Amino acid sequence: MKPKHLYPWNFLALEDTLSNYETARAVILPIPYESTVSFGAGTRNGPQAIIAASRQVETYDQEFEVAPCNMGIATLGELEQIASGPDDMMKQIEEAAAGILADGKFLMTLGGEHSVSPPLVRAHKARYPNLSVLQFDAHTDLRPEYQGSKYSHACAMSRIWETCGFVGVGMRNFCGSENEDRALSQGRLIQAAEFHQNANVISNILSLLTEDVYITFDLDGFDPSVMPAVGTPEPGGLMWDETLEIIRKVSRERKIVGADVVELAPIPGLAYPDFAAARLAYKIITYALWK
Repeated sequence: MKPKHLYPWNFLALEDTLSNYETARAVILPIPYESTVSFGAGTRNGPQAIIAASRQVETYDQEFEVAPCNMGIATLGELEQIASGPDDMMKQIEEAAAGILADGKFLMTLGGEHSVSPPLVRAHKARYPNLSVLQFDAHTDLRPEYQGSKYSHACAMSRIWETCGFVGVGMRNFCGSENEDRALSQGRLIQAAEFHQNANVISNILSLLTEDVYITFDLDGFDPSVMPAVGTPEPGGLMWDETLEIIRKVSRERKIVGADVVELAPIPGLAYPDFAAARLAYKIITYALWK
């Protein structure tokens, strides 16, 4: 009798023909980087928790009535954390992303803390000059620096704004920085409460996005009832269906060219957040590539 083996250890537990890097249209890059978290720790465990949960996620998508994974999704090994400091780490992330993009792949990165996102955006900006960023987050992340570091997760969007324009969605905790005030004055920060008060909110989001869009998704953008496994949970966030509606409409009106899902801090014994993050990553890939 032929021996049976466990599912492959990759995103969605895909067989070799669907997880081969050379033929896959999408690539999963895990970056378990955690260096500047300011409250709850554990984001270094997020990428593997997402991959582990994804192995039990159904690959069939009812909305599209297909299994989008048939386009191929390759999972790379974890990007090693560099001990010499954040500057070298950011350079390594940017170089790794640039190499994957040069191969013509759609890159979905799994963090790790939010500080991994700026170098990913820089790599995408080099390939897509007309790039803008759609940020999902409870916090603006617009401090110029935090705790003496410009590479802090609390500064991620300040670094991204140095590269390209953005619009942030789901905010409900503000720091009062100069960058934050400037973003508010330009209408770039959409508070979570606006989704229940403003019928034109998605149109406002689209008006600030260029043709090519990178999504950076800090999971605390969700309400804690949807996503409790984050380091800095904030009440009053986005719900699952309204979040997917935003991404769905952006995918129809713009081109999603890359994305990251960051800040999952797994809670032992509570599997739902890991599954939700895996489902979210798969859905973003689907909206980006399956038209």
